[in-house]
Amino acid sequence: MTCLRNTNIALTLKAAPFALRAEKASDAVARETLLDACFGENRHARTCQRLRDGRTSAEGLAFSAIADGNLVGTVRLWHVSAGGTRALMLGPLAVDRTSRKLGVGTALMDHALAAATARGPRAVILLGDGPYYARFGFSAERTAAMSLPGPFERERLLGLELQAGALDGACGMIVPTGAAAANPAQKAPRARAA
Repeated sequence: MTCLRNTNIALTLKAAPFALRAEKASDAVARETLLDACFGENRHARTCQRLRDGRTSAEGLAFSAIADGNLVGTVRLWHVSAGGTRALMLGPLAVDRTSRKLGVGTALMDHALAAATARGPRAVILLGDGPYYARFGFSAERTAAMSLPGPFERERLLGLELQAGALDGACGMIVPTGAAAANPAQKAPRARAA
C-alpha cells in the first residue's frame, strides 16, 4: 500500500535574486560603469585609488554579483602593507541602485572576507562608513595610528583582524604591495578625501 503525504513546498519564481561568482575579464566594462554610477566619474581622484593605481587586484579576490545576466554588484581586494602588516585593502564595494535591499552588499562582503581569510593575509583595511561595516567586525580602533597617501577622514579608516592581534602596534602609511598591472593606467588626478 502506498501512503501519500501532503508536503507544503514554497514555490518561488526565483530561488535567489542574484548569484556571486569570481570576477571575469568580461565584467570590466559593466564594473567600471557601476562604479561610476555609485561613486561618480571623479572616483579615480580619491585617496584609496592611490593604493590601486597601476596594480592588479589580489588574485582570486575580486567578485561579482549577477542578476538576470547583469552585473549588479562588485567588490575587490588589494594587497597592501598596513603599518608593516601584510593585509588587504577592500574596495570599492558597489551595488546597483536597483538591487539594493536584496542583500547583495552583505553577500559580497561575507564572501570576500571568507575568501580573504582562506588566503592568509592577517587583516583587511577599508575606507568606509563605520556603522555599515561594523556588522562585519570592522572598527577604527585598530587603524588609529595608520595613514593613507592623501587626505581622508580618520573615522572612516577601518580595520578587521583576520588573525587575533594582527594589527597590534601597526602604524604608519598604508602602501600598495600588489602586482603591477600589465597596462597601468595613466596617473590619476590629485587625490581628494575618499
